[in-house]
Amino acid sequence: MKTRQVHFISGIFLTLFIAVHLFNHFTSLVGIEMHIEVMRSLRIIYRNPVIESLLLVGVGVQIYSGISLFRKNQIRNQSFFEKLHILSGLYLAFFLIIHVSAILVGRIYLKLDTNFYFGAAGINSFPVNLFFIPYYALAVISFFGHIASIHSKKMKRSIGNLTPEQQAIIILVTGIFVTLLLFYGLTNHFKGINLPQEYHLLIGK
Repeated sequence: MKTRQVHFISGIFLTLFIAVHLFNHFTSLVGIEMHIEVMRSLRIIYRNPVIESLLLVGVGVQIYSGISLFRKNQIRNQSFFEKLHILSGLYLAFFLIIHVSAILVGRIYLKLDTNFYFGAAGINSFPVNLFFIPYYALAVISFFGHIASIHSKKMKRSIGNLTPEQQAIIILVTGIFVTLLLFYGLTNHFKGINLPQEYHLLIGK
C-alpha cells in the first residue's frame, strides 16, 4: 500500500475521533459539568485498551506518513488550497506530537485526570495563554483547513452554484466559527474558570 493511501486511511480514522472529541468540547457551552460527564461516557469507548492503542498507532502513522509526503512535495507555485493542505498538515503533526505527549505525561506521570480542566488551564491563565490560545486555535483551524483542502481536490462537481473551491472555503470558515465557539465554552463563556488546586502545577502556580 502506498504512503498516500496509508495516510488517507489513518486520517479518516483519526478524523472520526477528532469529530467526537470536538463534540465533547462543544458540550462545555452547556457547562463544565456537562463536558466532564460526556467525556466520562466517551472514555468508556476510546480508553478501551484496544481502541486507545489503535488511536496511538494511528497518530504515529499519520505523522510519519504526512512528513514523508511533505518531503516529496514542493510548496512553491501551488494553489491556495494545495499550500493549505501542506501547511495545515505540518501544524497538525506538530500539534499531535505535543498534545498526545502532554496527555500521556499528565495521566501517567502527573497522575491528573486529563479532563476539561487539563485543557482549559493554559487557555485561562496569563501569561501562558499567550501560547495556548494560538496553539489550540491553530489546531482546530488546521483540522478544518486540511479537510477543506482535501475537499477542493477530491470534489469533482458543484453543489448548486457552489464550486468545489467555494465549498472548501465554507468548510474553512466553518472551522474558524467552530474555534470561536470552542473558546467560548473553554473559557466558561469568557468569564474564566476556577482551577482545582491539583491543576495549578500546569500553569506554574
